[in-house]
Amino acid sequence: CTTPRSPLRTSPAASSLRPSSPKRMAATSVASAPRPLRATPRRHPCAPCRHHYAAPPHALRRPRLAVSASSAEETSSASSSSSSRFYFNFTGFPFPLGPFLNRRTTRTEAVKGSVWLFEQEQALGFSSVSTNTRMTVVKLRSGGLWVHAPIAPTKECIQLIKELGAPVEHIVLPTFAYEHKVFLGPFSRKFPRAQVWVAPRQWSWPVNLPLEFFGVFRSKPLEDEDDATPWAAEIEQKVLSSPEVGIGPYVEVAFYHKPSRTLLVTDAVIFVPRQPPDCISKESLLAAAKNGLAVKILSKGREVPDDPVEDNKLTRQTGWERMVLQILFLGPSNLLEPNASFAQMSQKLIVSPIVKTLVFSKVPEKVRDWVDRIAADWPFRRIIPAHFAAPINASRSDFLAAFAFLDEFLPDRPAGSPGLSLIFASLMGKAASYFPPDDMKTLSSLDDFLVSVGAVKKTVSGRKR
Repeated sequence: CTTPRSPLRTSPAASSLRPSSPKRMAATSVASAPRPLRATPRRHPCAPCRHHYAAPPHALRRPRLAVSASSAEETSSASSSSSSRFYFNFTGFPFPLGPFLNRRTTRTEAVKGSVWLFEQEQALGFSSVSTNTRMTVVKLRSGGLWVHAPIAPTKECIQLIKELGAPVEHIVLPTFAYEHKVFLGPFSRKFPRAQVWVAPRQWSWPVNLPLEFFGVFRSKPLEDEDDATPWAAEIEQKVLSSPEVGIGPYVEVAFYHKPSRTLLVTDAVIFVPRQPPDCISKESLLAAAKNGLAVKILSKGREVPDDPVEDNKLTRQTGWERMVLQILFLGPSNLLEPNASFAQMSQKLIVSPIVKTLVFSKVPEKVRDWVDRIAADWPFRRIIPAHFAAPINASRSDFLAAFAFLDEFLPDRPAGSPGLSLIFASLMGKAASYFPPDDMKTLSSLDDFLVSVGAVKKTVSGRKR
């Protein structure tokens, strides 16, 4: 069957994208995420293949992906206190990962009774730039818990896990990245009976330290399409293990939870929400909203007022938009007025500019093979990354559209017309990884410098960034 895959179908009501009030529960904190678009793929009437769908008629309105909150049930431990959130970490390279002493944990039920999201704030060194880091917990048919990308094991975090009423059986590190690896040892010590699994080809820089240095002493490797894992009947896996992109390979393991049709990734794709994640503190947002040195440098030559920062919704939103642009571009074109660039980056499925520029553009063949295998074999309807918004209502067409830029770096790729669903997804703005040139200048210059000193490979093709 060669029928092109279709995009999500949205109702007229859904396409208006009006946030509605989600259900709430008695808890310390409650989610304020918009109600998701309800979109279901339509099967092609002439093909029995379960992976291919027909494209719907062209919609008059421009549909967008929406963040899904299955039960809109987000909570912190009822007995949360400063002591229950204490966690000391002052490590990281080139900057330590904050917060250094206090990490609040939130828990969201993404799929009723089977998938939960645990989130904490993660800051870049001593800066006012933060995002969220996410651990996903899946309940297996065995009754045990499968933990993806563990976070800091504060007392609050451990209590929220124990409230699920099931033992932790497996702890999975899906990447080589330090920001996730640093918590693996401490987290696994809280659950000594759990088996630890790690992505292959682990490495660190500037010193290539073994896993034992991180407190991991009895781990098993994750292998590509391994059908012998204890969870193979419920969760499948595909490994992206690239050639050297410079100082080391890029390694990420994607998982597919079959019962809920959920794709789990780490850094491959992101979806920037309009509003900041609940785990990011008010203090961090207000600090980012202050017109400091970074804003004065990245203001397009405009005079920067030195007004005091007031705590209100608009100020916090400005702080969030500035955080996002610095995380994605390092040095965006205009931090003074970030709303225009933020609007172009939010509410769609993308590969982050840093990952696209410094990693995926260096090894497009490997990435394309991984992406195509995921789209061909797994009929997912939602995606859970390790950062920014989740779960995301997204189809395989949306996922492929986020990686459409890879074809620019693959001139020998067999010619063929793209599926209608991929065209719709790209042109209608639901998923695309093309970014404002002005915002990309700093990142492109950094890429040129890293190439010149041999820290990363040269991009396969320089036609577009």
